[in-house]
Amino acid sequence: VAKAAQTYGRHIPGLKVATVLGGMPYPLQIRQLTGPLDILIATPGRLLDHLASGKCVLSNVEMLVLDEADRMLDMGFIHDIKKVLALLPAQKQTLLFSATFSDEIKNLADRLLNQPA
Repeated sequence: VAKAAQTYGRHIPGLKVATVLGGMPYPLQIRQLTGPLDILIATPGRLLDHLASGKCVLSNVEMLVLDEADRMLDMGFIHDIKKVLALLPAQKQTLLFSATFSDEIKNLADRLLNQPA
């Protein structure tokens, strides 16, 4: 996802993309989080780490994209996702993508989405 954002966004002057994932060096992530961002790609746990340290602020988020929601549920990330959601502005667009549509995904979509399509 990060590579695609960089590739497709290279023609947009000033676009700032940051990636924060487990396994990446912390100093690199902190440098990427400096200043306002246009796109932040993150795993829930690492994002919570940066939020707890004050290195990341979500008060201006306009859009949340949850990709591979079914896999995140399977991997037990739902509690971290709920923590992140509680820190986001109420007024935002939320997009949820999933290869499968289990009852759990439907329940998550019902909680997260307004007027889902």
